[in-house]
Amino acid sequence: MTLISRISGLVRDVVMASVLGSSGVADAFLVAFKIPNFLRRIFGEGAFASAFVPVFSELTEKNTHEAKQFVNATAGILALATFVLTVLGMVFAPFIVALYAPGYNDDPVQMAYTVDALRFMFPYLFCISLVAMSGGILNTLNRFAVPAVTPVLLNICLILAMWLLVPFFDSAARALAIGVLIAGVIQLLFQLPSLHREGYLPKPSLNFSNPGVSRVFRLMLPAMFSVSVAQINTFVNTVFLSGLMTGSVSWLYYSDRLMEFPVGVFGIALASVVLPSLSKENVSGTGESFSAMMDWALRWVVLISVPATFALYLLATPLLSTIFQRNAFNANDVIMSTLALEAFAVGVCGFIFVKVLAPGFFAKQDTKTPMRIAVIAIAVNIVLSVILVRSMQHTGLALAVSIAAWVNATLLYIMLIVRGIYKPQAGWLWFLGRVAIAVFTMSLVLVSLNKPAEIWHAWPLASKVGHLMVLVGAGVISYFSVLLVLGIRPKQLLLGPRAK
Repeated sequence: MTLISRISGLVRDVVMASVLGSSGVADAFLVAFKIPNFLRRIFGEGAFASAFVPVFSELTEKNTHEAKQFVNATAGILALATFVLTVLGMVFAPFIVALYAPGYNDDPVQMAYTVDALRFMFPYLFCISLVAMSGGILNTLNRFAVPAVTPVLLNICLILAMWLLVPFFDSAARALAIGVLIAGVIQLLFQLPSLHREGYLPKPSLNFSNPGVSRVFRLMLPAMFSVSVAQINTFVNTVFLSGLMTGSVSWLYYSDRLMEFPVGVFGIALASVVLPSLSKENVSGTGESFSAMMDWALRWVVLISVPATFALYLLATPLLSTIFQRNAFNANDVIMSTLALEAFAVGVCGFIFVKVLAPGFFAKQDTKTPMRIAVIAIAVNIVLSVILVRSMQHTGLALAVSIAAWVNATLLYIMLIVRGIYKPQAGWLWFLGRVAIAVFTMSLVLVSLNKPAEIWHAWPLASKVGHLMVLVGAGVISYFSVLLVLGIRPKQLLLGPRAK
C-alpha cells in the first residue's frame, strides 16, 4: 500500500512539473506546502506518533478500557492544540513566510502568492494530525493497509486540482492549496470506519489529568527534534533557497521526491511495522528478542537501501528526464535537478537507517537521546549548508542534508550499542560482503547499458520509457541474481527474527 501511495505521489509530481515547471508560482506553492508539512511531522506522524505508539501499545497490552480513555483524551487535546495553531498560522502567515523564506521579502508578488497559499493550507494541519494519530492506533493493532494507502487521497486531490481548479484561478498556488485542504478532510473521514471497526473511534475529551496523555506530551517534546531532523534541515534549506535563482526550490523538490521514493516505500513502511513491534517486545519480550527484531530490520535496510543509493546516483538523469521532462519542465531543469538528486542519493542509506534506529529508543520511551543526536545532526547541516551553498548552490544544500543524515544514523547506532539495547547478531561481515558484490555487479550493468545525458534529453518519451525499463529490469535481475548465487534468500528475512 505504501508503494501504491508513492506511485500516486510520483504521478502527482509528474503532472505538477508538466503544468507548473520550475516557475515562481510552483516555488510559491512548494514553499507554502512545506510549512504545514513541517508542523505535521511534529504534531502528526513524527514526534507525536513516536511518543503516542509506545504508550498506546503498553496500555492495550494491559487494559483495553484505559487504552480507550487514553485515546479519547489524546484526540481532544491534540485537536485543540492543532486548531489553535492553525488559527495562529493563518493570522500570522506573512510573518511565517518572511521567516521561512526571507528571500521573498524583496519580491512582493512571490510573497503574496506564498502567503495566500499558506492561509488556505494551514487547516490541513488540523486534519492530518488526527489522521496520523488514527494511523498510529491502526498500526499498533496490526492494521497497516488503511494508514499506508491514505496519502493516495492527497495525491488524487492535487491531481484533480491541477486539472479542474488551476485553469479557473488567477493563482495556481491558491488552487493547489484548496486541493490540499479538501484532501485533509477526506483523509480524516477515510480513517474513521476502520477505527470504528476496531473499537477505537475517539470520543474527544479534554482530560488533561489522564496519565497516558501527560506521558505522551512529556515524551513528545524531545522527540520533536529527533524525528524532525529532515524537516528542520528542509527548513534550513528553504531559507537558503529563497535567496537563490528562480527554480531552485523546484529543482530541489523534484530531486527530493525521487530520493524519497525508496525512503518512503521501504523506510516508512518498515518503520511503521518496527515501532509498534519493538514497543510490544519492550513490554512483553526480552532484551534478546528486542535486539533480534532490530537486527532483522537493519539487515533489510542494507539489502534495499544500498542498491537504491547506487541506482539513484547512476540513473539520476534517466529518471528525471523520463518522469518530468515535458512542457514547462525542460532539459535545463533536468540537468539542475540531476545534480541535486546525485547529492541526495548519497544520504539514502542514512535516511532509512534513522527510521529504524530511532524507534529503538522510542520503543523504550527514551526520546531524549535521539533529540540530543538530532541537535548535532542539525548543527552539521547548518554549517555545511553555509559552506557548500556558496560554491554548489542548491546541490550543496542537498549534499549537506545527506551528510547530516549519515551523522544522525551513525550516532544513533553507536548509542544503541553502547547502551546495550542492540547487539549485532553473527554473520554481518559475510552478509555485507555479499551485498557489496551484488551492488558492484548491478552498478557495472547499469553503467554499461546507460546512455549519455544528451541522448536522454533528445529522446521521445516512448524511447525513454523503454530504455529506462531495460535499465531498471537489468539492475534488479543482476542484483538479486548475485544475492541468490551467494546464498542470500529474501524469504529468510521475510520470516522475521523469530523464524531463525
